Amino acid sequence: MYTEKVMDHFQHPRNVGEIENASGVGTVGNAKCGDIMRIYLDIDENQIIRDCKFKTFGCGAAIATSSMATELVKGKNIREAMEVTNKAVMEALDGLPPVKVHCSLLAEEAIHAALWDYAEKHDIKIEGLVRPKNDIHEGEEGEEEDY
Repeated sequence: MYTEKVMDHFQHPRNVGEIENASGVGTVGNAKCGDIMRIYLDIDENQIIRDCKFKTFGCGAAIATSSMATELVKGKNIREAMEVTNKAVMEALDGLPPVKVHCSLLAEEAIHAALWDYAEKHDIKIEGLVRPKNDIHEGEEGEEEDY
């Protein structure tokens, strides 16, 4: 059901933890399944992500997508980090089961939330970045997912 890469990132997650005095911190959740993901970014004066860590409360797929997302943004500039989509996270993990795609959406939103926090702290605008949702299902009405 899960790919080898998903299992590896679940069983041996990379970049777990917190960054003290992080440049940006983003927290998002999914009320429907209970997953909560927090991403910490350490961004240098050239807007390069020096370090990225995460803390996630959730299923194996949520842990794996958090781990992969941190790997994908580390060393990138903020513009490149903006381009890390849920699809990129899924592709890097060699896919996710359809009922777990929302975990990759959490990863994308958590990165954007951390970048939003960074932009607010430094009074800058990041092109294409919109105010993140606290819950990835905000604004959806009457949509039910089967788990």
